[in-house]
Amino acid sequence: MAEQKRDYYEVLGIDKNADDAAIKKAYRVLAKKYHPDMNPGDAEAEKKFKEASEAYAILSDPEKRRQYDQYGHAAFDGAGGAGGFGGFDFNSADFGDIFGDIFGDIFGGGRRSGRSNGPMKGANIRTTVRISFEEAVFGVDKELELQLKDECTACHGTGAKPGTSPETCTKCGGKGQVVFTQQSFFGTVRNVQTCPDCHGTGKVIKDKCPDCRGTGYIANKKKIQVSIPAGIDNGQCVRIRDKGEPGTNGGPRGDLLVEVVVTRHPIFQRQDENIYSTVPMSFAIAALGGEIVIDTVDGKVIYDVKAGTQTDTKVRLKGKGVPSLRNKNIRGDHYVTLVVQVPDKLSHEARELLKKFDEQTGDTLNAAKNIASGKTEEPVNKGKKKFRK
Repeated sequence: MAEQKRDYYEVLGIDKNADDAAIKKAYRVLAKKYHPDMNPGDAEAEKKFKEASEAYAILSDPEKRRQYDQYGHAAFDGAGGAGGFGGFDFNSADFGDIFGDIFGDIFGGGRRSGRSNGPMKGANIRTTVRISFEEAVFGVDKELELQLKDECTACHGTGAKPGTSPETCTKCGGKGQVVFTQQSFFGTVRNVQTCPDCHGTGKVIKDKCPDCRGTGYIANKKKIQVSIPAGIDNGQCVRIRDKGEPGTNGGPRGDLLVEVVVTRHPIFQRQDENIYSTVPMSFAIAALGGEIVIDTVDGKVIYDVKAGTQTDTKVRLKGKGVPSLRNKNIRGDHYVTLVVQVPDKLSHEARELLKKFDEQTGDTLNAAKNIASGKTEEPVNKGKKKFRK
């Protein structure tokens, strides 16, 4: 018993009211996914590829689609067209276009529309510039020295020896593209590729210019001014128009992309438009209150600490952060974490004063001793003492 065929619309995953463009798009996706050359040795993928191709062959033809919509698969039983898959014309313009795209992806040829020897924009150039944290916050102008290509004055960019001219490429006939065919089990497929002799220009140079060696350009050191905007972050780029590689066949120059590398700051850290830092304060200021000095990107700020401020207290300095790239008048905030600084060295006099202070504020230095001697009313665990190592 023959296997029952799936509905063609279901195979392509489209609605019965789909237009020609939707049908072609759906088939292109499936053909590339299940193409035998993309799935070597996969019988299931080959089966799905044939099934999708069969569905497309019917639904892409207006007359066959009308018959299928009216009679279903019975319209083609025994007709030798849809029934055996082998009757499809894979050399038709429509199939050739789709398979040409697929082969371009598989074999790296890449299909191109139109002539490739027209004006083309030059490639972009990337470079880096290192700036300080403060320069990233407020912006800065930098001067870069780069090797940039300019049109050769001897050949005026043709690449040919003065007195001669580039000749029409004989391989592509000046079109910049060559057509080749690819044989597969479904027929012959035409594919278009950039001409390997003229590299898409349509011209070849027999006698090269001695100054530029046939390139049409000469590299020179140039100084470029780049304006780094306020608020730029590490890794972001500044684009300078028309400072990249020269275009071909009269095309415009590419762009210069300057990647910004921001040097780490010893005090400040940045997150988006906010700045974070940690500031030490003495125990006396934490307990009694007083003024401390906080470093910001705008300079030093005097801040009044309240009496009894605990360590790890966070302070917000509004508007002392990083300017927005879109509007430099809008700035983030600076968040400061206050940490009580414990002195690691005390004089004898300071130690005695600190002991007297402790006696007046809870006698914490003798708390354990007082519990052990019974001088405190707090309950004492009379069991064995356990100590964690």
